[in-house]
Amino acid sequence: MRFIIMHRTNAHWEAGAIPQPDLIARVGTLLERMATAGILRGAEGLRPSSEGVRLNFASGARTITPGPLQGRDELPSGFTIVRARSMDEAIEWATQQQTILKDVEIDIRPVTEPWDIGVGDPPAGLSTRRYLILRKATLSTEVGDVPTPSQRSALARLNDQAPSDVHLATEVMRPSRRGRRYKNSREGIGVHDGPFTETKELIGGYVIVLAASFEEADRWAREYMRVVNADEVDLRELD
Repeated sequence: MRFIIMHRTNAHWEAGAIPQPDLIARVGTLLERMATAGILRGAEGLRPSSEGVRLNFASGARTITPGPLQGRDELPSGFTIVRARSMDEAIEWATQQQTILKDVEIDIRPVTEPWDIGVGDPPAGLSTRRYLILRKATLSTEVGDVPTPSQRSALARLNDQAPSDVHLATEVMRPSRRGRRYKNSREGIGVHDGPFTETKELIGGYVIVLAASFEEADRWAREYMRVVNADEVDLRELD
């Protein structure tokens, strides 16, 4: 089974802070351990929401709200990563998805690259960057409804029609009742099984791991929380 472990951001990172070398080293060591164990399936951090936008689609109308974004109903149902030349191009990609999936709220934020945090230089001539298109949960997705066969076919066509270096990944999360939330407090880590009430904190980053059981994924989630020093982490199953 595949699981996603997501940590929430805070005012420090939303202000554009750069990770200190010790944090970068700790995260690198954890990812290396996961890779060596053969369980790492993906890992990304996100830029501050001031660099992002929020899209609301309702009854055929699209509203675009530039960042910084205010957290309100931040329970995700899935995401797509695309490589685009601009935020406008990423917005148009998200709009094409919405045409298929109907009314939904979407946040788009740039993915953090190593050179964004002072690790190395960007490749020469690079004119694109990666964007994460995060879809919010709805009553429908939370009860386990999935796209219809016709919607799945349309999404597949959208992805297939794009150049191979544009559509990079798509993930769908199972309902939050199959998840677990961890919160740091003075008394230690508090654990709450799903379903979740909506959190108001924006996602800061994630790892995707392969685990034989929820208990095995739980151990990695606790380790991840410790390493990134997060206040809140969600563990969710992926389709």
